[in-house]
Amino acid sequence: MTVTTGPNVIETSVARTDLNNSLKLKPFNLSSPPLSTYNQQLWLTCIVELDQHDVSLKKNVTMTVKVLGVVKDGSTPYVNNQVHNRTRLLSCAQKCSEIIVAHLGYLNYTQYNIFVSFEDLNKLTYTIQNITFTWKTYNPTFSQVEIWFRFVFVVLTFMVTCLFAHSLRKFSMRDWGIEQKWMSILLPLLLLYNDPFFPLSFLVNSWFPGMLDDLFQSLFLCALLLFWLCVYHGIRVQGERKCLTFYLPKFFIVGLLWLASVTLGIWQTVNEVHDPTYQYRVDTGNFQGMKIFFLVVATTYILYLLFLIVRACSELRNMPYVDLRLKFLTALTFVVLVSSIVILYLRFGAQVLQDNFVAELSTHYQNSAEFLSFYGLLNFYLYTLAFVYSPSKNALYESQLKDNPAFSMLNDSDDDVIYGSDYEEMPLQNGQAIRAKYKEESDSD
Repeated sequence: MTVTTGPNVIETSVARTDLNNSLKLKPFNLSSPPLSTYNQQLWLTCIVELDQHDVSLKKNVTMTVKVLGVVKDGSTPYVNNQVHNRTRLLSCAQKCSEIIVAHLGYLNYTQYNIFVSFEDLNKLTYTIQNITFTWKTYNPTFSQVEIWFRFVFVVLTFMVTCLFAHSLRKFSMRDWGIEQKWMSILLPLLLLYNDPFFPLSFLVNSWFPGMLDDLFQSLFLCALLLFWLCVYHGIRVQGERKCLTFYLPKFFIVGLLWLASVTLGIWQTVNEVHDPTYQYRVDTGNFQGMKIFFLVVATTYILYLLFLIVRACSELRNMPYVDLRLKFLTALTFVVLVSSIVILYLRFGAQVLQDNFVAELSTHYQNSAEFLSFYGLLNFYLYTLAFVYSPSKNALYESQLKDNPAFSMLNDSDDDVIYGSDYEEMPLQNGQAIRAKYKEESDSD
């Protein structure tokens, strides 16, 4: 039985140049296939093939690249009016790794001519058997599927956001739980994550729509990271949460992650506009420092989150309602994270640890099913949270009967569920004995 996986994400076109030996290397004149706005972006890559397959080699090679756009009258004006010289690392172990020659983030022309020449390949001690150049673009069919897919999720997210806001309309914001306050922030950001402006990429020949999409995605993902920190800490901190001690450390850690990701993204986009051969991971001397900085901050975040989870579980395990909230969020988040990690590992293996993983993740998906399932995972995660954190039908009636108004996290009318009784508001660090004493005094009254 054949399983339909949809159109491939990336469309490739191979131009093969045979060489008798490395001394006959001459500039290569390569013409791209016809392009449209649905191709979105264009990559030119090359792989050097040596006559010996068991060679271990690492050598810097200098390449000269000239990009020309073909217009309707057949003329070929320069793109950016200059010739670009770049140094790339030729790494061979049994076979040589792929070298990215040029990358065009948006397409102003329907065809491109690229001239490529290598200066240092003649100096290799091994004979070059072949150089394979490959054009890579987004599949136009996939681009159309992506437009409709994003549109569907934009509509669904808008509906879920309206329904969630409608369910909370009768309650004052002071009665909202911390999860409900955060959902009122995450759902609009999820709307931006799905990018209602995505079709502009096909209507406007500009780098701006693509950078806007990257900005929206990084903003939502960092807000989600901040949500986890605030909820796991705030669920055990009752009363007023001070900005300086509660929010500032979390904003600082997540803000550094957001700043690093946005800086690299904008850095790459702006430089590619002026130089199609620019790649931050090989052309920026400080990229390794940026990478180490990102890993240190990410490790700090993970350790802090684990600390908050462990402390919340240890302090709240004897409070039925709060413990239920904690277990639900932890279980659902764990399932989503494990699913994401499994999908990535099965698809990419050790490549997730390479420098080019984040920059070229979308170019490694084989078909639409892989992309859509991974992309839709976060959407359904937020939809589930919105459903569970919306107040139940009896919440308004119950909140009017309580001294401390609160409404149900779960859509449940079980009278046995504890809805934030008074002893939950007391300090938690004194342990179970003080809580029991406090409860006995309340009963005697």
